[in-house]
Amino acid sequence: MAALKYAGMDDTDSEDELPPGWEERSTKDGWVYYANHDEMKTQWEHPKTGKKKRCAGDLPYGWEQETDEKGQIVYVDHINKRTTYFDPRQAFTVEDVIIKPKRYDGNTAALEILQGRDFSDKVIVITGGNSGIGFETARSFALHGAHVILACRNLSRAGKAVISIQEEWHKARVEAMMCDLASFRSVREFADSFKAKNLPLHILVCNAGVCTQPWSLTEDGLESTFQVCHLGHFLLVQCLQDVLRRSAPARVVVVSSESHRFTDLLDSCGKVDLALLSPAKKNYWSMLAYNRAKLCNILFSNELHRRLSPHGVYSNAVHPGNMMYTSIHQSWWLMTFLFTLARPFTKSMQQGAATTVYCAAAPELEGLGGMYFNNCFRCLPSVQAQDQSSAASLWELSERLVAERPAGIQAL
Repeated sequence: MAALKYAGMDDTDSEDELPPGWEERSTKDGWVYYANHDEMKTQWEHPKTGKKKRCAGDLPYGWEQETDEKGQIVYVDHINKRTTYFDPRQAFTVEDVIIKPKRYDGNTAALEILQGRDFSDKVIVITGGNSGIGFETARSFALHGAHVILACRNLSRAGKAVISIQEEWHKARVEAMMCDLASFRSVREFADSFKAKNLPLHILVCNAGVCTQPWSLTEDGLESTFQVCHLGHFLLVQCLQDVLRRSAPARVVVVSSESHRFTDLLDSCGKVDLALLSPAKKNYWSMLAYNRAKLCNILFSNELHRRLSPHGVYSNAVHPGNMMYTSIHQSWWLMTFLFTLARPFTKSMQQGAATTVYCAAAPELEGLGGMYFNNCFRCLPSVQAQDQSSAASLWELSERLVAERPAGIQAL
């Protein structure tokens, strides 16, 4: 649409509505003028009100003002790949520029949540950002100006993800750094490398995870699902909490799952049991290990918020959505087969990333945390996930497990 045209009677319900034959345009510096196509003339005053106007605010993020080969001003929307002669700011009055909370749901895409937002002053770290909802989270923020760092264990795949985003928009600021959550050494090295950049950290998305993995121990002597999904992120936050506090207000988003409802972490005495979290091979079941790790995610997020919110760091946990086709289940052929059959009915990765992006960016959540979200709505997690004593007990256990030990000494 090149311009706004109005038709009808001169006597309208709105005094700002233009008479037939008139068109509203704007100059390069934002002043509005009016063109009368019947009389082939222009004027600064509105033909009905006699008032002069100027476009309010800056162009929405992703828009740029350029000049075509005829010397006319055009407006380019780099995110949606479109060009128009119509200044997008003309769609708003000064009063309309106020950001109002919107309602989102399971059909909302991450890019929709960020529409018109400028994150060029934000630095965001996303674990597992090279694929799935992590990639779509990274892509969405990078296309809105954020400096995005993909913390990944596979630098080759992460590098391809970086190239993919930069091909979509050449101004995207995105980079990959090595971070293997199955190795406490690697997590500490990532934190040291990040701190060496002297960057702030406004948003940390704890997204990476594994599911339906065969039993194995990490180099730190812990069951791999437990360490990758929970302990690696716990240590990462421990190492970066000073940066988060200096960058306040800052947010941490922990990606959990509704599967947290189908398990528990307590022994017969009501204590968080390490033997359940990091079981021996004979007691291991992959789905149960995943469920327990996802319960840890919510307890960790709640306790993190309780401890760091006085310092301006707020944390929330999210469920990305039911029935999403991702690669997280690739190690179990049956799950892969079932998801392949269900793929036409699953969420897209953009929709899956929406709740993460919402909790990381929604203005109405500024200063709020200790909550659990599903489909961009706050909901109650399981009873145990709300238990403060379990959260505190898990925190203390996690601190002991990630504590640096002499080489060769394992946790179990």
